[in-house]
Amino acid sequence: MKALTRTLRQHALRYPETREDFPWEEDRVIKVRNKIFVFLGDGSIGVKLTHSNQAALGLSCCSPMAYGLGKSGWVTIDVTRRRKPSPELLKAWIDESYRAVAPKTLVARLSQ
Repeated sequence: MKALTRTLRQHALRYPETREDFPWEEDRVIKVRNKIFVFLGDGSIGVKLTHSNQAALGLSCCSPMAYGLGKSGWVTIDVTRRRKPSPELLKAWIDESYRAVAPKTLVARLSQ
């Protein structure tokens, strides 16, 4: 696992009631109560962006996620590109994705 993927994995697993899963063999996802909120690959990351979707899609490293998920706000970020978002921005997007997918009761616990 590459260093950036490892850092983002650790960040995502800090949220309440999260766990790692491998639903498609090599593909790593992080779930909250059995709902995926982050796709983590060594070359790409997928998150659901409800607020910053358009801003993210304005970057050359970002595209709507395949399989029709892009219509629901899911974005794929190519982290192999030289010009990619900073780790801090990627962490903020993971936070946004968690808040979009997690039950409201869990999201409420974040502000406590």
